[in-house]
Amino acid sequence: MPDRKAPALWNREIMSRAAIDSFVKLDPRLMIKNPVMFVVEVTSVLTMFTLFRDSLAHRAALAAFEFQIALWLWFTVLFANFAEAMAEGRGKAQAENLRKTRTETLAKLITNGETKQVPATQLRRGDVVMVAAGDVIPGDGEVIEGVAAVNEAAITGESAPVIRESGGDRSAVTGGTTVISDWIKVRITANPGETFLDRMIALVEGAERQKTPNEIALSILLVGLTIVFLLVIVTLYPFGLYGGTRLAPPVLVALLVCLIPTTIGGLLSAIGIAGMDRLVQHNVLAMSGRAVEAAGDVDTLLLDKTGTITLGNRMASEFLPIAGVETRELAEAAQFASLADETPEGRSIVVLAKREFELRGRELGGGDDGATFIPFSATTRMSGVDIGTHRIRKGATDQIIRFVEENRGTPPTDLQPIVERIARSGGTPLVVADGARALGVIHLKDVVKEGIKERFERLRAMGLRTVMITGDNPLTAAAIAKESGVDDFLAEATPETKLRLIREEQNQGKLVAMIGDGTNDAPALAQADVGIAMNAGTQAAREAGNMIDLDSNPTKVMEVVEIGKQLLMTRGALTTFSIANDVAKYFAIIPALFIVEYPQLQKLNVMRLATPQSAILSAVIFNALIIIALIPLALRGVAYRPLGAAAILTRNLFIYGVGGVIIPFIGIKAIDIAIAALHLA
Repeated sequence: MPDRKAPALWNREIMSRAAIDSFVKLDPRLMIKNPVMFVVEVTSVLTMFTLFRDSLAHRAALAAFEFQIALWLWFTVLFANFAEAMAEGRGKAQAENLRKTRTETLAKLITNGETKQVPATQLRRGDVVMVAAGDVIPGDGEVIEGVAAVNEAAITGESAPVIRESGGDRSAVTGGTTVISDWIKVRITANPGETFLDRMIALVEGAERQKTPNEIALSILLVGLTIVFLLVIVTLYPFGLYGGTRLAPPVLVALLVCLIPTTIGGLLSAIGIAGMDRLVQHNVLAMSGRAVEAAGDVDTLLLDKTGTITLGNRMASEFLPIAGVETRELAEAAQFASLADETPEGRSIVVLAKREFELRGRELGGGDDGATFIPFSATTRMSGVDIGTHRIRKGATDQIIRFVEENRGTPPTDLQPIVERIARSGGTPLVVADGARALGVIHLKDVVKEGIKERFERLRAMGLRTVMITGDNPLTAAAIAKESGVDDFLAEATPETKLRLIREEQNQGKLVAMIGDGTNDAPALAQADVGIAMNAGTQAAREAGNMIDLDSNPTKVMEVVEIGKQLLMTRGALTTFSIANDVAKYFAIIPALFIVEYPQLQKLNVMRLATPQSAILSAVIFNALIIIALIPLALRGVAYRPLGAAAILTRNLFIYGVGGVIIPFIGIKAIDIAIAALHLA
């Protein structure tokens, strides 16, 4: 399905709400969560007291200067709050759309064999409800009986119906979706307020967002830098007195605010919220910011072959008879053996026989009167028909060989070479036999998705190792791995071997991501650093994963990794820029502080700023405006390219490191010219 449309960056409604929230967030109880900006708020208040004192003392010129400093300090705090409020506002806009999907639903509760209607809000975990065509599913649950087509547009945005049925990996249903055909019985798995939709709303609007380990580590670093610069400023005042210079408190405050990392301090929260928002736009719900970060650091990617690397439905491509058997005879037997096989593979065999030999399935033994069909099952791994004296079977090689031997036959010597040749080519061999006589092999071809090899090359350029997970035999798995370009494969995979592989990778210090949808995938999803569960999968899988793909598209894992890397890059790039742009502020403010007592410092005034007051004011104004200028980058993220880690580091150091040094020189000089022209200082 197409991705969710994100609200426009400068949406008027979001901006209006963000502007109001910027003032609400001035509450010190909220500001203390961001220590860097809390320091700026405290210094703004102190500057206001100084302004009030000098105004009462009728120091008009000094008061005017202090007023401008105080004004831009408050703007610095408000702009940082605005950035966070904008990020939250985009999430709240999506949450509001989700709330609109809620309806007051009456549920058909089944109690002691009787059905009665009750409000959906009264349902509790374990209740069983009947949902028929046209009914809204009243709560999250699992189908325990029946099969139905369900419209999940309320959750995924996709109006095309999906099949939900009991007993498989497509049994989970979500409250608020609508049954459009047939009926199902659903066991409720979530109490009111704990449903998937409730969790989506809370996560999307950021109500449950907690700081990630990387965010906490960076916050500690920023607090440390702030404390260091605070100590510098505190000691600078007595040093100034010792040198014969009395430094005004607003000037020291301006220096402090310009030196501490206010740029990244003001944007840090917005970057994290925006990262989760970008996932939602791709219809992926992250249960925590930590999962998004882990996606960006993933080293190994486990991908299921079926549906991710291949199209999923193996198709019959040719009939290969053994010596002494005509191709038409093999095709006739294969078609009859497949009439009771409702799998896509079985249907493709019937179609191939019809297309190549114009067979209608009724030419063996004079028709199918009295025929006993044996449907395909995962246990027997074969299907067939008993008609007259014929016992025709088609299925997995080992099962058909056993069938031939049970009928006192001997597998021909040329059968195994055909089977191995198909397996080596990446296909799946199905052997056909009539009683004690093997007839030949059907070649099922697993079609690799177009463009998948290029995507793996892109992932390899990102530094990721890809591993294909498949239940196929090693020969088949190796052939598909070679064709698709995957780095490694795990053949004949079971839940235990998947779990063992993940632990082996993690023991080597690697982060692992995988996708899954079945109950048997739950242990591996829980063990993986990034476990992406399909929304169409079982409740156990959805609870085990730390991300849920609402589209149930296995290839989405690649976009998730890119978004995670983009989040980490954005945070790193803006941190680099924030620290780098302090260099220009040194050249603006340091000379201004001491130039009267030490004229030699004029050499450091490389920007040729007009006056000490205009230099200080220019630096403070630039410090505030740069936060607003970087909001689009914080919300959209740094453009990601699949380059190696060293190449990305070099590129970002040049753009955001060198750029972070140069841009403030240009910006501060331009502001100084404007201040001088307007006679503001």
